[in-house]
Amino acid sequence: MKRALAVLALPLLVLAAAPAAAAERDDRRKKQMITRSQDQTTTAGSPDTFTGDVRVSTLFPAGANAPYSGAYVTFQAGARSAWHTHPTGQRLVVTEGVGRTQQWGEPLQEIRAGDVVWCPPGVKHWHGAAPDSVMTHVALTGVQDEKAVTWLEHVSDQQYNGHVAGGHEQTGALSDQHAAIAMIGAFAAGGDLARLTTALNRGLDAGVTVNQVKEVLVQMYAYAGFPRSLNGIGTFMTVLEQRQDRGIKDQAGPEPSPLPAGADILELGTRNQTELIGAPVTGPLFDFAPAIAEFLRTHLFGDVFSRDNLDWRSREVATVAALATLKGTESQLRSHLTIGLNAGLSEAELRGLIQVLRHEVGSQQAADAGRILDEVIRSR
Repeated sequence: MKRALAVLALPLLVLAAAPAAAAERDDRRKKQMITRSQDQTTTAGSPDTFTGDVRVSTLFPAGANAPYSGAYVTFQAGARSAWHTHPTGQRLVVTEGVGRTQQWGEPLQEIRAGDVVWCPPGVKHWHGAAPDSVMTHVALTGVQDEKAVTWLEHVSDQQYNGHVAGGHEQTGALSDQHAAIAMIGAFAAGGDLARLTTALNRGLDAGVTVNQVKEVLVQMYAYAGFPRSLNGIGTFMTVLEQRQDRGIKDQAGPEPSPLPAGADILELGTRNQTELIGAPVTGPLFDFAPAIAEFLRTHLFGDVFSRDNLDWRSREVATVAALATLKGTESQLRSHLTIGLNAGLSEAELRGLIQVLRHEVGSQQAADAGRILDEVIRSR
């Protein structure tokens, strides 16, 4: 009888112990886990899925309790992923440097340390480093049916340099004419006559007329001074002579239309300035030196901006490029980025202008202009 009771009690003891064991396992699952840095693995990015030097450091794999993985990915300058998609999306946190990312059919975007990128599920995209900067990001990637990514074709050099993939219009880049005008404005303002010569030839080859180039160079007096403007015009004269000697006949283009008889230049300039800026321009600086306000309204916004053989969008492309090239002009650059938007330039076109600056002028000038454009966009 006692043995029978003991046998009968055994399952009861097992049943009593089972909840205790389960609770102990639950406690273990609730404890923090630390994976030391020396225990994390780092591998080279496969040439099948990356271009250039890329290192992937796994932070943690996907699991039942966390259906996503984490990794540090470091791209050396110019390196990038192939085009790819994620079934549940991916979030990137840029921790170092300057990079690039692009969605299929959309303009190229610059990313910097501190930026967070959300790549929606199924969206074709790529990301990598800028041409002159290492870029590291943390990648948090979801998993669905044991799959985290679908790799596609490599990113071409043309796509990496700002051309839109999968679209019929290059909405993320300037037109060839505006890219040339940006370079002319930048190199004329900066006094780099050798590179200005190249930009002038490029502009004429792209269809910018002789009179439109003259307008850009004349306008530079207001932002870089008469010496730079005059030197630019002299350089342009030499370029035209050399092209004529080679048998190239460039399109002159129309002269500006005459102003209405009896036009009040101050009134006209004030109206142009107010339309471009979006409000009447006042402030302590102009109260302190009212002559400068009058000169801006008459000479710049009246005389120059009323010359209609170069539209306001093109004038702002040249002006923004010039101000981004010069030092100590951040306030004026901020104003003209706003004017550019008011004149009809899209954000994508201004991003494209900054890409031109990056490739042709310098990465620091482009980075500063990009930062200021971000501030302008946020404030609108």
